[in-house]
Amino acid sequence: MILPTPTASGLACQRTASFETIQEALEYAAGGRSGLNFYSGRGQLVETLPYAQLRADAIDLARTLLAAGLAPGERVALVAETDGDFVRAFFACLHAGLIPVPLPLPTTVGGKDGYIANLRRMTQSAGAVAALGPASLDGWLRLAVDGLPMKLLGTVAELRAAGGQGPGLPAADPEALLYLQFSSGSTRFPLGISVTQRALMANARAISAHGLRTTADDRCVSWLPFYHDMGLVGFLLAPMLTQLSVDLLPTREFARRPLLWLDLIGRNGGTISYSPTFGYELCARRAETASIENLDLGRWRVAGVGGDMIRPARLQAFSDTFAARGFGARAFLASYGMAEATLALSFAPLDRGLVTERVDTDRLERDGSAATPAADAPRARDFVRCGPVLPGHAMEVRGPGGAVLPERQVGRIFARGPSLMDAYFDRPDETLLVMSADGWLDTGDLGFMADGEIVITGRAKDLILINGRNVWPQDLEWTIETEIALLRTGDVVAFALDTAAEEQVVVLVQCRPVDQAERAALQEEIVRLIRARHSIEVSVTLVPPRSLPQTSSGKLSRAQAREIYRSGAFTPAEAARAAV
Repeated sequence: MILPTPTASGLACQRTASFETIQEALEYAAGGRSGLNFYSGRGQLVETLPYAQLRADAIDLARTLLAAGLAPGERVALVAETDGDFVRAFFACLHAGLIPVPLPLPTTVGGKDGYIANLRRMTQSAGAVAALGPASLDGWLRLAVDGLPMKLLGTVAELRAAGGQGPGLPAADPEALLYLQFSSGSTRFPLGISVTQRALMANARAISAHGLRTTADDRCVSWLPFYHDMGLVGFLLAPMLTQLSVDLLPTREFARRPLLWLDLIGRNGGTISYSPTFGYELCARRAETASIENLDLGRWRVAGVGGDMIRPARLQAFSDTFAARGFGARAFLASYGMAEATLALSFAPLDRGLVTERVDTDRLERDGSAATPAADAPRARDFVRCGPVLPGHAMEVRGPGGAVLPERQVGRIFARGPSLMDAYFDRPDETLLVMSADGWLDTGDLGFMADGEIVITGRAKDLILINGRNVWPQDLEWTIETEIALLRTGDVVAFALDTAAEEQVVVLVQCRPVDQAERAALQEEIVRLIRARHSIEVSVTLVPPRSLPQTSSGKLSRAQAREIYRSGAFTPAEAARAAV
């Protein structure tokens, strides 16, 4: 019988990422008993990987990689399956001086051809000379890199079986490039972000010591993918850097059985776990028809929320549903970050739950002021405080001319600090667009400060300009999803199209009914709803379930949805678009 690694590492003291290099950190963690635990979609423990075993395997595999002709500094594309072999390959690359490049798994949108094309573009963008993945995707990976100059191609299992002793492993450099992390791609094609040893250590220390205040009694649980920064840094690298055990569920299995995530938290005494809002909502929905009597969430002290806009009403529903199972709303922890900052930039204070700022929506759209609404204000919206910037970092909200704005005035968010990337890999043109000479990063996000805490209101590129109003697409999406019972979070995406006359607002809605009368009624209801709530005329197109494009982090990609719409793929005759 396989047993999970214990929560207590057995080490004399916990070190919170106080290392020069990740190799040094793994050597220290290997002295204890903690490690990684991989579960199946049935909740069965299928593999344990103590840090001691990971270090031994990674060193052996690193020598094999060098024996295969790879040279330090070269990039290795790794399809990021949630299994031990991906982790072994990732750390093997680090020990060999190679640069691992985690690549995504297939999604439901785009199908085989779209996925293969995406892998190819990412591999070429990274200049990878080797590509490794799971056996289940070996054929697709080979198609993706067909014709590219590869020194090595196959599965990690095949490489481990081949063995081979190459030259001695290079010394770890605290200033070196460590890995490439592709951006989420919510507004454009993902770019490779250069993450250095220095940046990772700075961010992991800030996360562990200040954001989460981890202790040796903590245990992490995650279903987040390793190809996204929240999964890779938050639930693989940072836990290892603090010697914590992690229980891991593949992302696709969470989508099928979301309550398994909560079962793992209760079963193994999980204390730290994260999810975008939609993950909590999915659990609450599933609990409507499934038994939750055996769940024990009483030890869950950090229920992190990040990776997308935070929806407090959905989280309240989760809290209400699972309060009887020991979950406390004070465990919710709002945070803000991005891959360009390694992972995190801010955390709300621990053990206070969500704190919201209620804003007059009319004032917000008209002049960018986050004013408190009057009692008779026709429209208002709640935004969540995401806490102060991490120690050693700085954050500013700036206006169009670059001046720092006062509190409660919405502007573009800029950040600076030791966790930030040096550049987009091999893209100096893109780097210059977002990084200033003195190290300030233009995050592309909009928000305001409230009592020194950052409040995120949306992405700058997603804003819709209608008759002098700045309309947030999330407002339109959330109105529709909240007020129309048959729709769920993620079923709606809104964006603007430039026409000869003015911007046209398009709303795509995933529709499950097939009856034409029901579909027509749904379209008309949405048009009336948005006109009444937002005084905007919209064009509504119904699309099939699971057809809206998502980024690697599970966020809706409005940019990609816009391009698919423009191509005509979302306008079949039977969709009967309603344009008013």
